[in-house]
Amino acid sequence: MALRGIRGAIVVAEDTPEAILAAAHQLLEAILIANPSLHPEEVASCFFTVTPDLTAEYPAKAARLMGWSEVPLICAQEMDVPHGLKRCLRILIHWNTELNPSEIEHVYLGEAARLRPEWEFPRS
Repeated sequence: MALRGIRGAIVVAEDTPEAILAAAHQLLEAILIANPSLHPEEVASCFFTVTPDLTAEYPAKAARLMGWSEVPLICAQEMDVPHGLKRCLRILIHWNTELNPSEIEHVYLGEAARLRPEWEFPRS
């Protein structure tokens, strides 16, 4: 079994706990839809980052609220790049899977799809 990464991103509407949790939940749900064989017990760890303009809540809390109680989660702040996308929440899931890298579906939602247009979700 290999350790694979799943990437995803979403832009959060505003810097409030509710908006951050809703966006993180939406992103995680979309990743689960795009990767139907993904189960939390196969996740080695999950790394959330947010841009410096998001400080009201830890996005990892959304995963806990979804039942990811045994998954090691951590949050960090992205670099403050002047031309970077604002209010952006990113995720990197480390997944133990037999899938090949080409079979992994990365998920970039809404405005965040500008970062990786080839990974825009849902697919056209």
